[in-house]
Amino acid sequence: MKMKTMVRKTVLYGIIGLSSLIMLLPFFWMLSASLKPETAVFQFPIQWIPEKPLWSNYVNIWEKIPLARYYLNTVKIAFCVTFLQLFTCSLAAYAFAKINFPERDKLFLVYLGTMMVPFQVVMIPQFILLKQFHLTNTHTGLILLQAFSPFGVFMLRQYYLNIPTELSEAARIDGLSEFGIYSRVILPLSRPALASLAIFTASASWNDFLAPLIFLNDSAKKTLQIGIRSFMAESATDYASIMAASVCGLLPVVIVFILLQKYFVEGVASSGLKG
Repeated sequence: MKMKTMVRKTVLYGIIGLSSLIMLLPFFWMLSASLKPETAVFQFPIQWIPEKPLWSNYVNIWEKIPLARYYLNTVKIAFCVTFLQLFTCSLAAYAFAKINFPERDKLFLVYLGTMMVPFQVVMIPQFILLKQFHLTNTHTGLILLQAFSPFGVFMLRQYYLNIPTELSEAARIDGLSEFGIYSRVILPLSRPALASLAIFTASASWNDFLAPLIFLNDSAKKTLQIGIRSFMAESATDYASIMAASVCGLLPVVIVFILLQKYFVEGVASSGLKG
């Protein structure tokens, strides 16, 4: 029995490892291509580790386009959107999970139904709304449009439902207000879920292409994804520099995930409080 279990685990881990390697191959190729001269990017068979890494590709891409400005714009938008979503989603999720008010569940279902509406349907009304408030071509308008997330509310609400109600009731007896219960009791117990939402939100905002393309016009306000796309349009054959720019755009997302990986795994795997 132990031998069968060991064989099954070995086969399972082998399949998982092979699947992970297949998924990572495009990223390995991107990193490899970013360190090659232009003539060797599409060389076959693929030379995964360049004999002489061409680090100058990374220097050149920062000189060819204002990558630092694109970086700052993207960091600003991603940080603000993530912070606002964590705040608004956690508050709304607390209300839907821990406060009893008339038609709470029906209102939650209606709010949840907005997840089914694709962005392409609402982008024109959003643009008109921003124009009425004179927020077109501004980072503020783009941030406000993404400051709320039905997915975030749903995710945090499901996590809050697993937190014992007795904790909130005890806090009310001790005289804490609803905001006090939310900030002193619920939030400290929700770090894994908040970290998971932070990763999802930061990654989505960092990689967002369509919204900045629609709402931002000035080159000085463009995000990293729009800046790389503009460079691709101007230098369609400079694949080495394009790959270098792509690696630069990917690194912050990887770093955020590594820093929050522990909480992310806990938030996804946890089914509530234990013990």
